[in-house]
Amino acid sequence: MMAARVDIVDDDADHLSALSDLVETAGYAVRAFAAAGDLLAALSDPPDMIISDLRMPVMDGIGLLKALRERAISVPVVLLTGHGDVAHAVEAIRAGADDFIEKPYDSVHLLSVIRRTTEAEAARREVARLQRELGERDRVSILGRSRAMRAFRDRIAALASVDLDVLITGETGTGKELAARAIHADSARAGGPFVALNCAALSEATAETMLFGHGEGVFAHDAKGRAGKLEVADGGTLMLDEVETMPPPIQAKLLRVLQERTVERIGETVPRPLDIRVVATTKTSLRMQPEFRPDLYFRLAGIELTTPTLREAGEDIPLIFAHYAQLAARRYGRADPELPWPVQQRLRRMAWPGNIRELKASAEAFALGLFVPTGAAGAAAGPVSLADRVADFEAREIAAVLDAHVGNTLRAAETLGIPRRTLNDKMRRYGLSSTPGPGDDG
Repeated sequence: MMAARVDIVDDDADHLSALSDLVETAGYAVRAFAAAGDLLAALSDPPDMIISDLRMPVMDGIGLLKALRERAISVPVVLLTGHGDVAHAVEAIRAGADDFIEKPYDSVHLLSVIRRTTEAEAARREVARLQRELGERDRVSILGRSRAMRAFRDRIAALASVDLDVLITGETGTGKELAARAIHADSARAGGPFVALNCAALSEATAETMLFGHGEGVFAHDAKGRAGKLEVADGGTLMLDEVETMPPPIQAKLLRVLQERTVERIGETVPRPLDIRVVATTKTSLRMQPEFRPDLYFRLAGIELTTPTLREAGEDIPLIFAHYAQLAARRYGRADPELPWPVQQRLRRMAWPGNIRELKASAEAFALGLFVPTGAAGAAAGPVSLADRVADFEAREIAAVLDAHVGNTLRAAETLGIPRRTLNDKMRRYGLSSTPGPGDDG
């Protein structure tokens, strides 16, 4: 993965050099500019974030923010302010600054802000990229930047390259059908049909007809005969959802189809050749299902795939939530809802037993102003007020100081210049966690 790029602008040459060295040593790609105008001239390739001094000749930090807005350049900007410039910092937030840091600053705090800002920008850009893909072509995208989701995508890509049946296991709402569609979309069968059949609540007779079809004259109401899902999927992929619920007699017939790659319609004796790939999904281990045929399990499970839960990909929750919230907002003609950092933190701490399915429903409600993550500051959908922005800044400032002191609330309170009890109250309000320091009254 390429290093995030940080552009720094400051008219103080010594400070510009020292700050550039610090950020570069931390692993970021850095471009340094002595004036805001020089930076603007180089923004044909925007960075991941900009750090700018507030007070500069010709064009100051607020002027830079306004110029970026006029040019519709969306890059997070963090301003460095002198002591006593809080009023100007509030004006900067109104102008679109993402954060401000007062000089003299602690290097650990500064790098913490850079890390948080570049990670948030990377998530925003990935959402935008995925939305462009969805708008430009009919393909399946698996969202997420966590190790679990990257490994999941790699596994899907590997499975797509081989033409074997697959068994997908995962909890409710983890995107098993999405994974099946992604395997099909990235495979050599992408030009063929993708056919889905949910086996749940199907009687034996219905399941048999749906899967195998029937010949002419078998049913009075459909005398011409009809192809089943197996035939319809010829040349493509058949997904059998909740395969664990398939009636045992149908399991035996399906096993024969998978072994011989032929199908006989009900009432016929002549087998029809099939060229299909079967992807079956299940919420529970088929090994634990006493009514599921072991030989069919082994046939389906030549390759197995497990969908990750949101517990395993917790860092992706804000990204996925923002993606579905933006899609819903645009569908209903609403402005893209902002997702302030305190809200993102609260979302990551929620349980989400329904996984992505539950997250998607909540995100759509959030876009319409019908869902507020409990206890999160600035959680209302739509435009974010100045009060919300100030709360967002305060939450990030507290989190950064806690990071700098490894979660020790005693030292963090001393650094912030507030009583520990006040700090604890604010942490509860913003959903922040910590490691209590000695004598912490909690």
